[in-house]
Amino acid sequence: MHESLKNTIDYIKMTSRHLAETKKFFSALLLGWSFQDYGPDYASFNDGRMTGGFFASGRTAGVNAGAPLVVFYHPELGKMLGEVKKLGGEVIRGIFTLPGGGEFAISSDK
Repeated sequence: MHESLKNTIDYIKMTSRHLAETKKFFSALLLGWSFQDYGPDYASFNDGRMTGGFFASGRTAGVNAGAPLVVFYHPELGKMLGEVKKLGGEVIRGIFTLPGGGEFAISSDK
């Protein structure tokens, strides 16, 4: 990713109680959204400007049911996790790679 994207929101994940119904609803409400399924519990979306996804509620460790998971971009993930800890935050899940590629980690401000 480009350096100008550093410290920006890169992706957002939201819960869904019924994934098929969620996709149908947003496809009708927000014309132009496209979806890509990744198994029965996850679908990514692309609105033409931002990407994100919906996951079956209660199936992502470290995420409260109903709470969105916001993904921030930074080119030095390990360094940022050190800052999270230094500032009193919690690293819920260390660096990992998803099937689509890229390194991720899950943290909380408190």
